[in-house]
Amino acid sequence: MKLFNVISHYIFVFLVFSILNHAEKVEIVSDDMYAQNIKKEVHFMGNVKIKQDKNWIHADKVIVYFNENNETNKYEALENVKFEFKDMKNHYKGSTDSLIYLPIKSKYTLTGKSIIDDIENKRHINGDIIILDMISGNAKVHGNKKKPVKFIFDMESAK
Repeated sequence: MKLFNVISHYIFVFLVFSILNHAEKVEIVSDDMYAQNIKKEVHFMGNVKIKQDKNWIHADKVIVYFNENNETNKYEALENVKFEFKDMKNHYKGSTDSLIYLPIKSKYTLTGKSIIDDIENKRHINGDIIILDMISGNAKVHGNKKKPVKFIFDMESAK
């Protein structure tokens, strides 16, 4: 019976990841993994690396959530999170304490000590909460009295 449960978990994970993110290939590698069929969650622990096209996330722990149709609903990366996100218009690199990614909306929410480097526009953003919309390219940043938002950019000299 125990073997059947293990096999059913692997089948669930295989099926779920075969339809991840509308047929775009997502690769997740970690030291450990377990699936919770009833909650429709897959937990990855230890040295987690997610790669999709040119985008990647590295973290100590990642939870992937699925909806009732077994489509990826949300990624949650926790502890020592580093990332790089690229598309046709944007290119961001950074780190944060935790990250939530909503693939359908292409929206990232970074919380804790968060840093984003906008490679294309040569800008640097620090804040406690950063919401990054890859579709619009907009970012919303929250700080606090002890650690205000920090925005650094280069100005071109007028000639």
